[in-house]
Amino acid sequence: MLPLLYSDLAAWWPLLSAPEDYAEEAATFTALLQESCAPQTVLELGSGGGNNAFHMKAHFALTLVDLAPGMVAVSEALNPECPHRVGDMRTVRLGRTFDAVFIHDAIMYLTTEADLAATLETAFLHCRRGGVALLAPDYFAETFVPTTETGGHDGKDGRAIRYLEWSFDPDPTDTTAEMHVVLLLREGGEVRTVHDRHVFGLVARDRWLALCRDAGFEPEIHPWHHSEVERPLEAVLCRKPLVS
Repeated sequence: MLPLLYSDLAAWWPLLSAPEDYAEEAATFTALLQESCAPQTVLELGSGGGNNAFHMKAHFALTLVDLAPGMVAVSEALNPECPHRVGDMRTVRLGRTFDAVFIHDAIMYLTTEADLAATLETAFLHCRRGGVALLAPDYFAETFVPTTETGGHDGKDGRAIRYLEWSFDPDPTDTTAEMHVVLLLREGGEVRTVHDRHVFGLVARDRWLALCRDAGFEPEIHPWHHSEVERPLEAVLCRKPLVS
């Protein structure tokens, strides 16, 4: 079952996470892709509301895939020039290859190594030889730290949202952590409160790299920085060999 943010509350997404919030990280991912293989075509898996694509489409011809129909609808409104597809990153097959494949934090919702392996197979099949897959998880198992975040935006239509987001690991012996989001939604002079629970996977860095190699990629870790994030951030840049 999809979290409420990506299903019943998908129409509220632009007020929770606006495109301008993504400008800095999108610039980083764009630079990593350009430096790695100068791609023209990019497939984004787990594209969500299209906030990264909003910035990256100026540099690449993007095709966007997400599991949640409501989020695809939000992204289509923001990025009408980009082809969209509702699909699961573990199983979707588009019947073509791209210069690069990009997966942002949606990859965190893969809670098992089997799911991660299936997604890496999808990325490998859709990546041309000599191309790359850029994967940007929020955490590896060894880099996870509990966090608390707040935010929200006011809309031009009178709606507004404020949220408290709390991520923690209730059981350090397993391979998942949780994010709980409390949302205050204002509409028509009324305010209601919603609680939304998210479960995401924590896979160790060495297992990530091993699974990338098993898929056929040549992976390497790329540290990156965001001005609003204190903890270490690392992306996995996976090269698809020119020859098998």
